[in-house]
Amino acid sequence: MRNAFHEQLDLIAAELTAMAQMVQTAVQQATTALLNADRALAEQVISADPQIDQLQRLVEEQTFDQLARQQPVASDLRILVATLRIVTELERMGDLAEHVAKVARMRYPDIAVPVDLRPTFAEMGELARRMVGMVRDNFVGRDVTAAEQLMEMDDKMDELRSSIFRVMLADEWTDGVEAAVDVALLGRYYERIADHSVSTARRVIYLVTGSYPEDDDDSRY
Repeated sequence: MRNAFHEQLDLIAAELTAMAQMVQTAVQQATTALLNADRALAEQVISADPQIDQLQRLVEEQTFDQLARQQPVASDLRILVATLRIVTELERMGDLAEHVAKVARMRYPDIAVPVDLRPTFAEMGELARRMVGMVRDNFVGRDVTAAEQLMEMDDKMDELRSSIFRVMLADEWTDGVEAAVDVALLGRYYERIADHSVSTARRVIYLVTGSYPEDDDDSRY
C-alpha cells in the first residue's frame, strides 16, 4: 500500500515538473513575442494557457485523492500540502505569461516596449524564465539553499521594475501615456512572476524543514 502511495507521489511530482516546464516555456516565448512583435508566438503562448490550467486541475485532483485515501502524516503530508500551493502559484505564473503575450498581440505590428526599455525587459524576461526553472528544480531536489537564492533574485527583479519607473517619470520620456501604461503593466506582470516564484521557494523550505522562513506571512495559514 505504501509503495503504491509513493508511486503516486512520484507521478504527481512528475506532472508538477512538466507544468513548471510549460510555464517556463510560456514566459520565455512571451518575452520573445513582446520584444520582437511576434504575433504568431504570442498566439502560441495564449493558446497554451488552457493546457497549463488543465494540468493544474489534474495535479490538484490527484493530490486531493491521495489526501482522502491515504490520510498521510508528517513528511508525506507536507509534500501534498506544498504541491497544492505550488501548483496554484505555477498556474498564476502561466496566466501572467499569457498577459504579456496579450500585450504583444494587442500592439502588433508595433513593439509595445519603447526602444530604451527593451534591454531592461529582456533582462526581466530572462530573470523570470530562470526563476521558474528554479521552481521546478527546487521542488525536485528539495534544495533549501537554492530556494533562498530565489529570494535574492526577487530583489533584482524589484530593482529592474523600479528602474522602469525612473525612466517613465523622467522629463526625457517622450513615448506617451499609452506606452507608459503598457510598460507599467508589463513590469508588474514580471514582478508578480518573481513573487510567485519566491512563494514556491518558501513552500520548498517548509517541505524540507517543516517550518516557514521567519519573515513569511504565509506561515500564518
